[in-house]
Amino acid sequence: MRTSIATVSLSGSLTEKLTAASRAGFDGVEIFENDLLASPLAPEEIRARCADLGLSIDLYQPMRDMEAVPADVFASNLRRARHKFELMRRLGADTVLVCSSVHPLAVDDDALAAGQLRELAGLAQQFGIRVAYEALAWGRHVSTYQHAWNIVEAADHPALGTCLDSFHILSRGSDPKGIEDIPGEKIFFLQLADAPLLAMDVLQWSRHYRCFPGQGGFDVADLVRRVLHTGYDGPLSLEVFNDVYRQAEAGPTAVDAHRSLLLLQETVGVTTPPAPVVPTGVAFAELLTPDAEPVAALLGALGFTRTARHRSKPVDLWQQGEARVLVNTGPAGRRDGTSLAAIGLESPDPAGAALRAEALLAPVLPRRRAAADAPLDAVAAPDGTELFFCATDRAGLPNWRADFEDVPHESGPGGVRGSSDGVRGIDHLALAQPWHQFDEAALFHRSVLGLHAQESVDVADPYGLMRSRAVTNADGSVRIALSVGAAPSDDTVHAQHIALATGDVVTAARRFREAGGRGLPIPANYYDDLAARFEFADGELETYRELGILYDRDAYGEFRHCYTRTVGRVFFELVQRDGGYRGYGAQNAPVRLAAQHTVTGG
Repeated sequence: MRTSIATVSLSGSLTEKLTAASRAGFDGVEIFENDLLASPLAPEEIRARCADLGLSIDLYQPMRDMEAVPADVFASNLRRARHKFELMRRLGADTVLVCSSVHPLAVDDDALAAGQLRELAGLAQQFGIRVAYEALAWGRHVSTYQHAWNIVEAADHPALGTCLDSFHILSRGSDPKGIEDIPGEKIFFLQLADAPLLAMDVLQWSRHYRCFPGQGGFDVADLVRRVLHTGYDGPLSLEVFNDVYRQAEAGPTAVDAHRSLLLLQETVGVTTPPAPVVPTGVAFAELLTPDAEPVAALLGALGFTRTARHRSKPVDLWQQGEARVLVNTGPAGRRDGTSLAAIGLESPDPAGAALRAEALLAPVLPRRRAAADAPLDAVAAPDGTELFFCATDRAGLPNWRADFEDVPHESGPGGVRGSSDGVRGIDHLALAQPWHQFDEAALFHRSVLGLHAQESVDVADPYGLMRSRAVTNADGSVRIALSVGAAPSDDTVHAQHIALATGDVVTAARRFREAGGRGLPIPANYYDDLAARFEFADGELETYRELGILYDRDAYGEFRHCYTRTVGRVFFELVQRDGGYRGYGAQNAPVRLAAQHTVTGG
């Protein structure tokens, strides 16, 4: 299906918005009136610009407070409408959005509303224009799509139809089933937006918190299926009012928007892109650093061993159990200090995963590699993290491990193969997101990688709130926690971390400290509270206090974990899951964040 986006959904000048929409792959745009009024370009120039970019102008909007008003007000409205229709003809737009009235003089009279809309449509028809009447969720007298359709049906004019807006329908809790009773040819336009489920005034909810389909709590797909069932053949168009999007760069926002529509079309069965290839594990985590010594010391204390080096690049492989960490000292590391730059994801079909990613607009990354290097496919996540699709040690498929040559080594405390009380593998990875890309990141990992997005969690930080949302595969062998903090310039809040799975966190933490590792100090007040909340075996709580181990419990099991100090923007976590615990210790996150601020002098 054709796709469109309202210019109000993007930031910047009208020219910047049009360019971003075109580059992201949209077929058309809705021109929001304020964007046109603020533009130095004449309507004819905007029309030509859109044509050059391959964009149709699908809608001009909005026209407000037109119907069910006193005769003198309506006469003034018709004069205003004539001017707008003349402008639309210059612009090349043939459909105008008319919102249900919120005018203080509007009356609750459907017959009057229908009569005035019929007259408005008659005037529009003279200009070759259609009128799409939409029920605002906060309309003075018309606030539901059924009511708006009843008025359109009563007006009975070929140039008058209805506009359906998923936000206005779903925010009121209206049943979209009735949409199927509207003839498809009378649905002149379909506007789509999702939103988080919030208990607040619907106008403020609409103006500030809409998001792209798949990023909120509405069942937008069900609504779209019902609209398509009517025979509607117009575009799927996004109209999203969101404070974050209006401040973020237009280009990435437009890509995120178009990706949401691609996923939506797949969900409702309109398109069949390459199927998701869900990753089955973490092959490696790659650290980029200007100085390998602090990283090597930290990994050594954790029980890792340097086992191999890349044959053509300054990259070392450190391993313990199934946990592999690459340490890259290439030139790029000198810019930002130590960071988690890349993740290798085990994939049952690396080539298929790359095709899926490309179809969902994930940028495929060019790679500089020697002729003998494994041809790995990689894409960039919204935060810039490189994601590699890997097939470690699988016959017939490119193997990244073959690019490394073994080096002499001695096993660390946990051994290269791991042990019951050493590190077994990577439990999860935590990636800090730019403040304006949190929702985009969740949609990216869900749509491109086929991961399941869990509910968002708000965590108290000493300087505000941190939002966190985990994405995971079915068996938990891939877990990625996405977070965004309250202080965008604070590297402590925005540190990344690698959580290492162990069968005995007490032994692992003790060995770490005995090897010279520095753990994150946890305040005594935390353990006093822990004693009040849970019962422990004799000496157990004292051991946790000594080693800085935190504790949590859910309906499925127990969670014990502790943290290292931060190196650059990265720290490690040792975790022990028992009995099927599903979380990430969110209850303890405020303590961890406060401790990190204290250690770094925050």
